[in-house]
Amino acid sequence: MTKEFRFSLEYAVSGQAKVFDGWENDDFSTIKEVSEEGVKVTLVPKKELQLKNAYLKADYVFEGEDRIFVNGYQSWTTSREYTKNDVQKGLLHLAKYQPVRSYSALFGDYDFQKYYSVPGKFHSYSYSYINRKEEITLLGTLTERTGYTVIHYDMPANKIAFQKDIDGVTTAEEYLLFDLFFAEGTYDEVFDAYFKKLALPPLKIKHMAGYTSWYNYYGGITEEILNRDIDGLATVKESADIFQIDDGYQTKTGDWTSVKKDLYPHGMNYLTEKIHRKGFKAGLWLAPFNAAKSSRVFAEHPDWFIKDAKGKYQLGSIAWGGAYTLDFYIKEAADYIRNFFNVVLNEWNFDMVKLDFLYSVCQTPRHNKSRGQIMCEAMDFLRECVGEKLLLGCGVPLFPAFGKVDACRISCDVGASFLPPWYNSTLNHELPSTRCAMINTIFRRHLNGRAFVNDPDVFYLRDSDVRKFDKLAVRKSKLKFNEEQKITHATINNMCGDVLFVSDNVGDFDDERRKLLKKFFRPTSKKVAKAQYVSKDEIEIYYTEKDKRFRMLVNLHTGKNITQKL
Repeated sequence: MTKEFRFSLEYAVSGQAKVFDGWENDDFSTIKEVSEEGVKVTLVPKKELQLKNAYLKADYVFEGEDRIFVNGYQSWTTSREYTKNDVQKGLLHLAKYQPVRSYSALFGDYDFQKYYSVPGKFHSYSYSYINRKEEITLLGTLTERTGYTVIHYDMPANKIAFQKDIDGVTTAEEYLLFDLFFAEGTYDEVFDAYFKKLALPPLKIKHMAGYTSWYNYYGGITEEILNRDIDGLATVKESADIFQIDDGYQTKTGDWTSVKKDLYPHGMNYLTEKIHRKGFKAGLWLAPFNAAKSSRVFAEHPDWFIKDAKGKYQLGSIAWGGAYTLDFYIKEAADYIRNFFNVVLNEWNFDMVKLDFLYSVCQTPRHNKSRGQIMCEAMDFLRECVGEKLLLGCGVPLFPAFGKVDACRISCDVGASFLPPWYNSTLNHELPSTRCAMINTIFRRHLNGRAFVNDPDVFYLRDSDVRKFDKLAVRKSKLKFNEEQKITHATINNMCGDVLFVSDNVGDFDDERRKLLKKFFRPTSKKVAKAQYVSKDEIEIYYTEKDKRFRMLVNLHTGKNITQKL
């Protein structure tokens, strides 16, 4: 990577907006430190500055076959390798028009980042790489605690720019802008070097397999359903170690300790005790920073919630009839969050929490902090709340989760159909889609076992050809996968991830289906050496198994996979 950089800063002094290209002027100077493996830039204000963005710009000669890995904004955002002919699109079709846009933009960076929507121009969060005939150049930040680092590529113009999102910060003190790391080598060599430099704490788990309730019943779970499915999972207990209860147990999102008494007459302890008796860890889903508009906590304490620049309550999600976002910087709100974690982990005795919709806490810069700083401090706070219990992150910008979560979703939710739903081509890049989940699972595989244990979301093995009515469930199954699609999806999850979940009632499986489930629950011996697009709908994966080499061609549209020994 070049050591020749140009610097520019967007800022304001006494309300007057300025843009300056250069390392020093009457308002600030900079300290630049360049080494063999990176560059560090510290801003030294000469007066109080209201910051917006900083940029390091460099020339880079791209070659025709170069492939750029783009890490999306958060867990759900599509992340993949791109070529000079590919387009990284922003909001799509319907989402460009109000009021659809307001809701679609919530999940991603669409309100504060530019999408060029032309071939060869991309942006990536926190880290990225350039793949030149399997020789990898990795570019990454070593900290996001002062703001998100966004890496911009302009392949037609042969330029790279590193952007630091410091919107919302005012300072007269020294301020670290960039601490960048570069490495060259093979795929594994550069990621080993990067994570060695990050020096994250050792992982507490290497592999986890079991059940989560969402993708069969959604919010329609009951004590009776969970009771039955605990017994079902026990039929493969030698291959599974966790049973997770997802959304639907709480009376309102945000009122986490208020359980639906009519559907859970024996309370949550009854379920955790049964889960433990069967030999499993007990997991519980929460969205800790979100509270439904209709929740008791919002009705009683509206002053605990974030307001946007217009003074309106920040909408963190459109789920649950719309949800506002708790501000953990407010002491009373932080105490409230700590209390429900204490109940869940120490009174109800859950061993793991899956924490979702975490991106919402940093949408609005506030308290003289940038989005990236807020997200990093939010993850510190959640780790403190969870203590030594297991934490599975979801819907979270990934770098702030490094070293803070034990496992993390690295894809969007899977869909109930293998084929892309209509909204996948009309709204944004974070909504449920089996296709996009598989793409992320393949191209974010490098995080598995380094940053955390990868959660590629569930795979399905239950009957999907006949729509059965489950007398215990509140809805009919609408799963639309054929057998080959299920096997392809499960194979990729098993190959590239180590959190392997189903939502199926395993008690309905026959012996052959249980045998198949055990196979996909086991840690894989396959080692992926290379993955790349060969057409719009096809990805080829080269892997080794027991000293033998294979090529698997995966069709993202049909679900077919063709595997051949090399």
